[in-house]
Amino acid sequence: MEFSAHGGKSRNGGVEFRVLGPVEVYDHRTGLRVVPSGAKQRTLLAALVVRAGEVLGTERLVDELWGDRPPAGGSNALQAHVARLRRVLPVAPPGPDGRRAEWIGTHALGYLLRPDGAAGDARRFHALSAEGRSLLADDPERAAGLLRSALALWRGPALDGSLRGPICAREADRLEELRLTTLETLYEADLAGGRHGAAVRELERLTAEHPLRERFYDLLMLALYRGGRQGEALGVYERARRRLVDGLGVEPGPALRGRLDEILRHAPSLAAPPTPAAPPRIQDRAAAPAVQGNGNGWNGDGSGWNGDRDGWNGDGDGDGAAERDGELHRLGGEIVRLGERIEALARQQQALVHRFEQLSGTAAVTVTRNPNTENHQGGSNDPRIAELPELPADPGLLEISGLPNLFPDGQLV
Repeated sequence: MEFSAHGGKSRNGGVEFRVLGPVEVYDHRTGLRVVPSGAKQRTLLAALVVRAGEVLGTERLVDELWGDRPPAGGSNALQAHVARLRRVLPVAPPGPDGRRAEWIGTHALGYLLRPDGAAGDARRFHALSAEGRSLLADDPERAAGLLRSALALWRGPALDGSLRGPICAREADRLEELRLTTLETLYEADLAGGRHGAAVRELERLTAEHPLRERFYDLLMLALYRGGRQGEALGVYERARRRLVDGLGVEPGPALRGRLDEILRHAPSLAAPPTPAAPPRIQDRAAAPAVQGNGNGWNGDGSGWNGDRDGWNGDGDGDGAAERDGELHRLGGEIVRLGERIEALARQQQALVHRFEQLSGTAAVTVTRNPNTENHQGGSNDPRIAELPELPADPGLLEISGLPNLFPDGQLV
């Protein structure tokens, strides 16, 4: 048994179990919203909802609520929590025999939540997301609408407010991954629908929030390129590369490297689709479902259409366009190589500073701006000074107390 994907239209008369945010139960019949008090009550409800229709053993639930520090008489403590939770849940619909049943059933081995056709926001999210993905190739506009509707169901982090036992932690991670995948598909649909300008701002934010997720960089590079901003697209690749190297010690994967190559050679596959017939700036702001501060990754404010900037040739001069393309390709490669050189120099600088500190020992070092200073009097005769490297720094002269002046001509190398 599982939850319905149809919200208040479910067979139970309108009870919905929600886990895409704080754990709660909403009764569409009365407008009552039930949020169990106490983390253990919320965790118990979350675990039963996540495994609806499945008997969860007593030991497993005790572990979920108390971890490696269960109370004496854990079974009795769990039974008390179940009884309190039953009292706060909305009234369940009558069973096949006409008797009013309980949402939480007791089994010889433990407890289970009987969905009995009740709605679940996670189930609705899955259904809308799957339908949106299936329409991506044929109808990106409709796909984007469905994907936005799916993301609008999120009210905060999955299973928020519950303890992170094995059941809840695993499900929260799984739902979060599905949310991010849906976000990726949403912006893929936006780009397929010609909305590269509107996608840039949100993709910039997403790359900052998820710096190790390559797909967001990939989509941002494509959006920038289609908006006539090739140099910025190349800069995004370099930013992604630095974050991946620093965070994981790996280079970008084949997909991101392939996108870089396509941009450098102006691959025809990067061309933007035809501009939508109706200007979407005002229409999108009115039609887009607003998501209010729930961290779902899409804020619904509509960044607007940036006009038709898909063309690269401008005045249509074929020879001039070819020349510009060659120059852009060369400069793009130079940008990438320069970024790699800058990183190497930064690492070299760190190593030199560390060596300087080792060799200088306890000598006091002060930095002053004094371009007229000559050799400092009374310098140290320590033979280690000869080994000190030249360090890059801001223009100005280092006056080092207790050491000879390393830059007597007032120039820093």
